[in-house]
Amino acid sequence: MLAPVLALAATLAAMAAYPGFNPARQYLSELGGAAAGLPLIFNGGLFAAGVLAAFGGVGFGLAIVALTNARVAAGLTAALFILAGWGLTQAAVYHWPDKRHLAVNLALGIQLAPVLLLWGLWRRRDLPRLKLFLVAVFVAMAVLMVLTKHLLFPHLVNDDNVGWWERAYALILVGWVGVAAFGVEGCLRKAGSAADAAQTAPNCI
Repeated sequence: MLAPVLALAATLAAMAAYPGFNPARQYLSELGGAAAGLPLIFNGGLFAAGVLAAFGGVGFGLAIVALTNARVAAGLTAALFILAGWGLTQAAVYHWPDKRHLAVNLALGIQLAPVLLLWGLWRRRDLPRLKLFLVAVFVAMAVLMVLTKHLLFPHLVNDDNVGWWERAYALILVGWVGVAAFGVEGCLRKAGSAADAAQTAPNCI
């Protein structure tokens, strides 16, 4: 849950430290470039968020095993987060416009994670709201990807507004992880309490 909060805080702080930064026309990666006011803020936050994302993926994997014993889905979920976390750390080490910074694109794999979580948690009948949330997030990210890659309505995203689109995409791409982690953690707590009390299934979110 900490990774999305840290990423958002680092981004806002880096924007505040970059005089003249244009959020509509400039990319987030420019906050870590040489022209930024304090690039260490963005790059340090990105690196830390990448490490936390990898640990979070392992946590999701272990939670899936504990709740449904779906080991394949758990392993794939953890692997996806670890790969995304590695991409974020590499992007923090190799600053824009270094071509190696493009390793950040590995983080886009996180948009497949809601599907893997749904697969892993599918046997649970006490998680309707969490499952609905995961579906909605996946659809939202798919729509934004199609639009930002100019696969539909090619003139909708342009040089004058690309920054806002990127921020909306990034906010959902990273933010949903914290919400899902909160929901899964709540389920684990209730499952543990119910197992200790009466060996009955919990009523999770």
